[in-house]
Amino acid sequence: MSKITDYGLLFQSMFGTKSNVGVVNPLKVSDLLNGSLQSQLKAAGINTNSAQYKAAVKQMTQHAGSSEMFTNVQAIKNLMSQYDKDGDYIDPTTGLAGLLVTEENANSRKRIISIPESSKDEMFEQTKKEFLRENGIANGDTTMRSVVYTNMYRKIQKKDRLAAGYTMEQYERAYTRAFVAAAKAADPTWTAGKPIKAGALDGITRESVESQLVKSGNKLVNKSSSDSTLDMRI
Repeated sequence: MSKITDYGLLFQSMFGTKSNVGVVNPLKVSDLLNGSLQSQLKAAGINTNSAQYKAAVKQMTQHAGSSEMFTNVQAIKNLMSQYDKDGDYIDPTTGLAGLLVTEENANSRKRIISIPESSKDEMFEQTKKEFLRENGIANGDTTMRSVVYTNMYRKIQKKDRLAAGYTMEQYERAYTRAFVAAAKAADPTWTAGKPIKAGALDGITRESVESQLVKSGNKLVNKSSSDSTLDMRI
């Protein structure tokens, strides 16, 4: 679900330019951590000791690099609002923190954890609905899978949201594998995009699918297979 994102254009538009022309009361980005500016920023209502401020400055200085970038108080406040009290980026779509995949956490998020049964129910039903509607083709233009993920994230603690998303992906793929197998069992000539035989998925339940899953490393695979044979585009 999540991906490493380049916020370059966003930050450039929010906190400054390579010159101070047109910037109201310009402040040099490279000076934001200097003591000389602290009193000025505090007087403007910015808590320079907060995790929000430190996260915002970190992003600004990384983007600025060796260039001379300029910003102002309002731009700093705007950028700070993109972070929660712990300095974690707030996803603008969901309003939740803990969903940003970075180079640092890209691998550590790949772990299987316990997720709500209600969320798995919702994903099973949504996957089945879309599988039947699209005749087994994953349609990124019409899918509502992101809604299922967001509903789950709201039930999960911030520190576990990325792992929960990864875990849900494993269940989602397992459900789809089961639907593919059922469609082919009902019609051996079936291929994705071809109409699915009526009633082909009636005998598939979430419980029946999950009863065949085992944990293999950081993946959930069928007991009869050491790995997945179907790789949905997530």
